[in-house]
Amino acid sequence: MGKPKQRKKPELWKPIEVLHAQTAPVLLAVMALVSSTALAATDFSDIDQILQARCVMCHAGPAAPLGLRLDSHDGLLTGSSRGVIVAAGDPAGSELIKRLKGTSLPRMPMTGPPYLADDEVALFEQWILDGMRSGTVSEPSVSAPSPLAVAGPVRYDQVAPIFATRCVKCHTEKGLMGGPPEGYRLTSYANTISAADRVRVVPFSPEASELLRRIRGQALPKMPFDGPPFLTDDEIALIEQWIADGARDSAGSPAPIPVGSRVRLHGKLVSSNRLDDLTLVITGSTRRDKSPSPGDYIEVRGTLDADGRVVVDRLRLRK
Repeated sequence: MGKPKQRKKPELWKPIEVLHAQTAPVLLAVMALVSSTALAATDFSDIDQILQARCVMCHAGPAAPLGLRLDSHDGLLTGSSRGVIVAAGDPAGSELIKRLKGTSLPRMPMTGPPYLADDEVALFEQWILDGMRSGTVSEPSVSAPSPLAVAGPVRYDQVAPIFATRCVKCHTEKGLMGGPPEGYRLTSYANTISAADRVRVVPFSPEASELLRRIRGQALPKMPFDGPPFLTDDEIALIEQWIADGARDSAGSPAPIPVGSRVRLHGKLVSSNRLDDLTLVITGSTRRDKSPSPGDYIEVRGTLDADGRVVVDRLRLRK
């Protein structure tokens, strides 16, 4: 019988060159993955497109609400007059995310609904997690059109920037005057056309709309309350056209006439049945308090009929 065949001893230590040859491809793959992940981290350029499309119509320039400018990386990090709105690494604790999700009010953007999609909000959250990097933002080749240059029926998203920059500072929860004056909020489309206590926007009837009469100065005090400067003629004309077109929402659908809703208007009594340029419906039960006469500044209280006309319950002289 021959000698038994010896088993080859296991090689416990391999030369460095062999190890390097075997592990190098794996290490390179891991390094490439890490590098790719780092390169894929979000920066400001990833969210800037959303900001430009949905936010900077209000949050840009010296009139930005609460000084919050979202047209640059520095502006976003600086925050508003109330403090910073993003906390590095903490999306849930960032006021920006709370406003975008509606867990903090008013929900943003002001022109919503629709608000940002879930994946768009997630992109902001990821940007905060990734360290809120600046990145490179290229200047737009064509400047965004002015909200005052509109074609076709005017929609809410075309007038909302005016409300946001000039009105919401007071007409919101915890505004400059505490609660919203007379409970009227201008923080959303639904609030703007609300007829909960009384209607301030009467679709298709600018002259019967208290909102417009206030910003024109037909009703006192003239708004916005911190004017002058008040709204420009172009801004007033745009809001007037929005109401005349039916106070349409951002999708272009006109608001229904809130039949039976209460109305309260101030202005100049031109004749027995005219308040400035508005024809009033006077009935046998209409009350006339303090004997108002043509030329007097008066208050009108009434309700809306199915045609959007103001059926007067009471005319009262105001001094």
